[in-house]
Amino acid sequence: MLMPLSPVALLMSAENGAGEVVGRAVALVSGGIDSPVAVARMVSAGWEVIPLHCSQEPVTGPEAQEKTVEALRRLRGQDGPLEGMGARIDGTLRVAPVAQTLALFTDGECHRDYFVHMKRLFNAIACLLADEVGASHLLTGENLGQVSSQTLGNMGAVERASDRPVLRPLLGMDKQEIVDEARSLGTFTISEGPEMCDVLGPAHPTTVADIGRLLRNEDARGGLTHLALSCHENRETASLDG
Repeated sequence: MLMPLSPVALLMSAENGAGEVVGRAVALVSGGIDSPVAVARMVSAGWEVIPLHCSQEPVTGPEAQEKTVEALRRLRGQDGPLEGMGARIDGTLRVAPVAQTLALFTDGECHRDYFVHMKRLFNAIACLLADEVGASHLLTGENLGQVSSQTLGNMGAVERASDRPVLRPLLGMDKQEIVDEARSLGTFTISEGPEMCDVLGPAHPTTVADIGRLLRNEDARGGLTHLALSCHENRETASLDG
């Protein structure tokens, strides 16, 4: 089931407001506009956030990671937009290298499912980190229909790669609303510009992935758990105290 915010999360957030921490989530944060807004919303609702960036270097340049670091520093700052709650964002960004693994999905029939495999890999890595840091949820900046991986069919296939609930506080929002919120947070100018996550993707990606086909193609490449573990074990870190 797709979850913009779980009923329990909504209830706890409403009761606690800016008071006690109500939960901990691993946030998948890209260099784009949406994910910092999602992080800010959940922090404001009382959640601790452990940020994770999946780096596609050297296929892409360092810009996505640099924008991620700058946006999160903006949110964490004592004089930032979250009015003291920014400290709920962990001061260390975990960076998992994924380019080599994603390159395995660029040939044959699996290429049409590239973006779904990509998001499934990200979720699986996030779950491994969640195990380490005691996080009960994942957090993403996903919305409906903005890109091919965000159709209902594909999001359902992506969510099956997670062993815990996924929080999507932007689900169903109008893109302009997200942009306006990013502007008010001061992250829009940091995050704007082209994203390069589609460099290895197909020209005509699938919009309704077949879970059986996804599993077969992942298994042929060692299995999603093995692929995610390799990325997770080779992760690096970046400080958000700047």
